[in-house]
Amino acid sequence: MKEGQITQKSVVLIGFMGAGKTTIGEELANQTGRSFIDTDQEIEKYFGMPATEIFQSRGEEAFRQKEKEVIINYAEQQGYIISVGGGAFLQEEIKETCLSNSVVAFLDISWPSWKERLSLLIDTRPVLQGKTMDEIQQLFEERQKIYRSSHHIEVKTDDFSPEQTAENIIKQLQIETIR
Repeated sequence: MKEGQITQKSVVLIGFMGAGKTTIGEELANQTGRSFIDTDQEIEKYFGMPATEIFQSRGEEAFRQKEKEVIINYAEQQGYIISVGGGAFLQEEIKETCLSNSVVAFLDISWPSWKERLSLLIDTRPVLQGKTMDEIQQLFEERQKIYRSSHHIEVKTDDFSPEQTAENIIKQLQIETIR
């Protein structure tokens, strides 16, 4: 992007579950006047149940297929702030569509900071269910590698409020604000 150029592309927020994609996405949408889409919430609305129940009753494959439809639909449009689930970028088609049509912002949280949030996440995240701490850390590290290799900008979230993180994204992308 050239200096002074303002992007109209949608911004896709990626990062590990619990990195703050929804909270930061809502703040970013608020500051820019854009519409916010949480793809996990869209999927839950479609199925009429929480993600944990979708995984249990319909299976992960049904969840991932709907996830792909929802993300590709919004990523190909302009002007959205889109929070995607932590596993979305495991699907190559989603990753390529987002990287080609949107601006992908990686919300980078450290393992120690993320661990502090674990108690808030464990019951609502199907992929964490029944895993040991070592298995969770391995999953974290594997996914961090994918996010690190698949983004346009990287924003550290440790020690920053959602407002500060959103402001950092705006500065990096030169998005117009409504404030």
